[in-house]
Amino acid sequence: MTLTRRHLLTAAGVAASAALVPGVAHAAGTPGRPSAQSVVDAMQPGWNLGNTFDATGADETSWGNPQVTRELIRAVKANGFNSIRIPVTWVQHLDSANVIDPAYLARVQEVVGWALAERLYVLINVHHDSWQWVMTMPTDHDAVLARFTAIWTQVAEAFRNASPRLLFESVNEPFFNGSSGDAQNATLMNELNTTFHQVVRASGGPNATRLLVLPTLHTSPDQPRVDELTATVTALGDPNLVATVHFYGFWPFSVNIAGFTRFDATVQKDLTDIFDRVHNAYVANGIPVIIGEYGLLGFDRSLNVIEQGEKLKFFEFLGYYARQQRITTMWWDNGQHLNRTTFQWSDPDLAAQIKSSWCVRSATAATDLVFVGKSAPAADQTVTLNLNGAKLTGIFDDRKRLVPGRDYVLSGDQLTFPAAALARLTGDQAYGVNAVLSARFDRGVPWKFRVITNDLPVLQSATGTTSAFKLPAAFNGDLVATMEAKYADGSYAGPQNWTSYKEFAITFSPDYAANTIALTDTFFTEVADDAPVTLTFHFWSGATVQYTVARSGGAVTGTA
Repeated sequence: MTLTRRHLLTAAGVAASAALVPGVAHAAGTPGRPSAQSVVDAMQPGWNLGNTFDATGADETSWGNPQVTRELIRAVKANGFNSIRIPVTWVQHLDSANVIDPAYLARVQEVVGWALAERLYVLINVHHDSWQWVMTMPTDHDAVLARFTAIWTQVAEAFRNASPRLLFESVNEPFFNGSSGDAQNATLMNELNTTFHQVVRASGGPNATRLLVLPTLHTSPDQPRVDELTATVTALGDPNLVATVHFYGFWPFSVNIAGFTRFDATVQKDLTDIFDRVHNAYVANGIPVIIGEYGLLGFDRSLNVIEQGEKLKFFEFLGYYARQQRITTMWWDNGQHLNRTTFQWSDPDLAAQIKSSWCVRSATAATDLVFVGKSAPAADQTVTLNLNGAKLTGIFDDRKRLVPGRDYVLSGDQLTFPAAALARLTGDQAYGVNAVLSARFDRGVPWKFRVITNDLPVLQSATGTTSAFKLPAAFNGDLVATMEAKYADGSYAGPQNWTSYKEFAITFSPDYAANTIALTDTFFTEVADDAPVTLTFHFWSGATVQYTVARSGGAVTGTA
């Protein structure tokens, strides 16, 4: 398990790399060595190589991503990232004696070596092992602890002489099944983190002072979990420890359920409360924080679960507030954001917004959608800008600059598009996006307005089955925001019956190209037989359209 010179820095190289960041503060009593906080500061921003080495199949491609190349690692660096988290699941590469397959370990070493060679900070961990076997610790304590110890003993030895830019993370999103409750969970979590710490430190060499990243239970930022990790870090008394939690936003907004379609005050407060909590508990007390994963949970199904403008506002504010609270963030990417073959972004505007947020605030707006009704004369449209300290310098339609006073009027933070300008922009009034206007500011990225010609959507009656029901929909340029489902007596139908608003892409899914809205088996599974359900579709223009569905066994009838 000894690493070659290809994968590791020599002892001289390790010493030479000790000055990781010019001019950073150094920890007391360790001349020439950066403090843990300085290193974590230098890691901002970070990116996750998700669904690759953490895949639970035979190799790194088993969850659909291509084999990692050195070119990909270079692309990550070229896109402005300073650190890369490489999640690793080990259990399927262990033999009966808990010995890691040498070929697999060598492959992980190779990719880590590429990243270190690009001067990236690197974080590796024990990843999906958490839900494959670590969670059985309450009922299989000794075997779990023995396997956990064996893995970290081998990993620590394999990377013992690696650059200090390499960090180890104890375990990803740990939890326990069959425990007696919070007290036992806290005890077991402390035992895992403490064992990890002891094993790595005992391996010697640079591992004696390597930065070690400790998660809370579930990597949750809830106060009790934060307090539990604080107790562990305090007891260890090691200045080279880092706390980690994950953040996927206010859950209803993150998956588009319960009517939380907008980045509103509730969603923002959830973010600030969490960032404040971990800052006050850790950063303010000399313990750096890495948000090891962040994003929106709805991305697991589609980047379109959250409306584009609302999505951009979320990430703009997240980047800004992380800077305010001195928290390092690592974007979760399971292959859906940065294409690992072409190295292009699937959503360039999202990538640009996130990258801009690392250093400056960008202006946004109450919406990025400007609707112009086709069946009525165009009317003035006014949108509130969130300037965030920026100044509007111009608005462009493609490369053509619009004329202030004629094509738009700005009064304070109120931006008005006159009816005559909208009529020109929508041209022949074909349904859908007729123009994309780019509002440019003296800092940050532009804010894009989609000018859309629309009419009231029209739904049509249909029949189908609970496993395959699609209602025909003439969207007429409009976009679905959410869907409500109620029985005749007003009670809520379908899954998550604590809310009438159903989860986007789990219970219903619009297909604009096919002109349909699918209602899923997940939705019908929790709909009563022979009890008609009134669906109310809410559209981003503000329009609402009702539709009735009734199931009888596996058959479904839909009535417009």
